[in-house]
Amino acid sequence: MLPDDWHLTQDVDDFLARAGDFLCSRPALHNTPLTDIEKLRRGRAAERDAAAAVFGRLEAQGQVRAIFYLTSRGRLGLTPLSGEQADTLAAHLAGLGHSPSTVIADHDTAGAFAESWQRTTGAAPVPYWRTHLYRLGTLTPQQPPPAGHGRITGGKDREQVVRWCREFCVDVGEQSSIDLIDAGSWDDSRFGDRHFTFWETPDGTPASMAAATSVVGGMVRVDPVYTPAHLRGRGYAAAVTAEVSRAALAAGATDVVLFTDPANPTSNALYQRIGYVHVADFAGYRFSYDAPQAG
Repeated sequence: MLPDDWHLTQDVDDFLARAGDFLCSRPALHNTPLTDIEKLRRGRAAERDAAAAVFGRLEAQGQVRAIFYLTSRGRLGLTPLSGEQADTLAAHLAGLGHSPSTVIADHDTAGAFAESWQRTTGAAPVPYWRTHLYRLGTLTPQQPPPAGHGRITGGKDREQVVRWCREFCVDVGEQSSIDLIDAGSWDDSRFGDRHFTFWETPDGTPASMAAATSVVGGMVRVDPVYTPAHLRGRGYAAAVTAEVSRAALAAGATDVVLFTDPANPTSNALYQRIGYVHVADFAGYRFSYDAPQAG
């Protein structure tokens, strides 16, 4: 046990037994921890990642108030923390010799931890991810929809799915996923556990693609949504997103969420038109350890 009621473990099943209800209490806000930790639990990541991951929960008065998880690749995920809690966690992790390479969380928590980590270790935070979180309210598909229909992808579509995911990563500058795809490590990428759907034109030509996670804690995240540049502006992205969202609700999801680029007003407006509502902002920082570290 650590001071201030932080409890750490490498046993993901024990962690979920103690913190699972907390994560499921706010499935939209906790969507990334829910999917990342479930991926580790199911062993979809490399075995060494699952074995080396560290999970922590902050308890007060017998209740879980926050959690973190740190993978062997250095990805640190956090649920909302106060500035004081971020300071305490940074000191705990540094004292145990952990060195996260990135942190992702809601905007305020990510910024607070990045500042705390820099004060504690001297590692400079570099912002690399800024996003809006949307949650589906009332699904309102566009009328009329574009000609065509949705189709769940199969094995014969794998090559195109992989190619379009790579093109998506190029568009958004997601180099880490490009590297995994190019190395043939599709299953280790964030796309490896997704369920993909195409929107096809009447002649059967795929025109757009959307994917979704499995239902975890009542939540499904739609990610990614991609339309090749020459087919944009025709309503295909809205149609395939609505199709995937409808399927998520039919599968029992109570919260359907997605992240959007704040710098892309077109996609933000598109999702709002079909029923998505902005609920929070998130951010990510990379840490540079070139500067001398404290202590």
